[in-house]
Amino acid sequence: MRERLALYLDLIRWNRPAGWLLLLWPSLAALWVAADGWPGWHLLGVFVLGTILMRSAGCCINDVADREFDRHVKRTASRPVTRGAVSAREALGVGAVLALLAFGLVLTTRVAAVGWSFVALAVTLIYPYAKRHVSMPQAVLGVAFSFGIPMAFAVLHGPDLTWQSVTLSALWASVPSLAWAMLGANLCWVLAYDTEYAMVDRDDDLHIGMKTSAITLGRWDVVAVMSFYAVHLLAWAWLLRDQNLGWPWHAALALAAAQAVWHYRLIKDRTREGCFLAFRVNHWLGATVFVGVAAGYTLR
Repeated sequence: MRERLALYLDLIRWNRPAGWLLLLWPSLAALWVAADGWPGWHLLGVFVLGTILMRSAGCCINDVADREFDRHVKRTASRPVTRGAVSAREALGVGAVLALLAFGLVLTTRVAAVGWSFVALAVTLIYPYAKRHVSMPQAVLGVAFSFGIPMAFAVLHGPDLTWQSVTLSALWASVPSLAWAMLGANLCWVLAYDTEYAMVDRDDDLHIGMKTSAITLGRWDVVAVMSFYAVHLLAWAWLLRDQNLGWPWHAALALAAAQAVWHYRLIKDRTREGCFLAFRVNHWLGATVFVGVAAGYTLR
């Protein structure tokens, strides 16, 4: 059992928390905005644990979908499903259990949030297959990785629906336009860091016929990444301009911009090492934005 547990932890990337941190920080920032400050321990626990569980479930689904491709990529050839240490059925079973645990957390919130959780799950299931058909599948990932934002607003501002009154129009009304605009801004950040990630595997992906933003953008990849960073930060600055977050927010934006400049130095030569490092440390940029939001609400 100890060996199986070690394989399952490897399957969900337990020793690589950067993945779930990339989901967590924008979700928490949105939670603070939706709550106009501290959201309470219950919702904080739901979003932190739910993020970890859903990212882990997503890893299981992704590895099963990509197992034939991953064996041809240096970085992914040793994943448990790819090398046959965990069967596809077993990995899907682990993913299903994790997703059900996350669903149990959502059930402790509003019905509107439960309804949106099905949409979030659908996007999560679609993403692994988008890499076969969409020239920039990172955009699909961006929606999946940003869905904690509308979920946060649905939890705090959604109407008190009953299961009988759930309709598409009622669900849509539970999320304000600010949340969708924040999702769009965060999507640009996902495009930035996941293009850096795709730059690491560009040669392998070209060989096996996988579609990625790094391949689609070609020699404009570095320019595009920096543009995505700029749009992301400028959009968040504009969207939260009326929140009176003060100097912590402005300082956080400046520090996040400085990190983006550092990323340019890491990726400009397009080395595997530099691009992978840029991806791995991206969660610090997200953490900086979140701290600026949280501190701004606390000190205003």
